[in-house]
Amino acid sequence: MKRVTVTLPDDIVKEIDRWESNRSRFVLVATERELELRRRQELERSLRNPHPESSRVAEAGIEEWGSDRNQGDEDLLGSHAGRAVRWSPDAGWQVEGS
Repeated sequence: MKRVTVTLPDDIVKEIDRWESNRSRFVLVATERELELRRRQELERSLRNPHPESSRVAEAGIEEWGSDRNQGDEDLLGSHAGRAVRWSPDAGWQVEGS
C-alpha cells in the first residue's frame, strides 16, 4: 500500500462522508471501478479497431496463418527428446507409464 494525498472539493467530501465512514475505502472502490471502466473501454476500442495483424489472421483463418510459421523450425526440438507426461489433480505432473 502507498499513502497518497488527494484534494477534493468540500461538497464531494461531505457526500462521501454521508455514504462511508472510511474515506480511503470509498476512494479505493471508486478508483477500482473507474480503472475497470477504462480497461473495458480500451478493450472495446481495440475490438472496434483491431491491429492490422489481427485482421490478417482473421481473414486468413488461424490454420492458414499458422501454416507458414514453422517453416525451417523442424530441428529446434528433437521429437524423441522429451518424456510423455500427464496431469493428475491429486499428484501433479506424472511421467506416463510409471
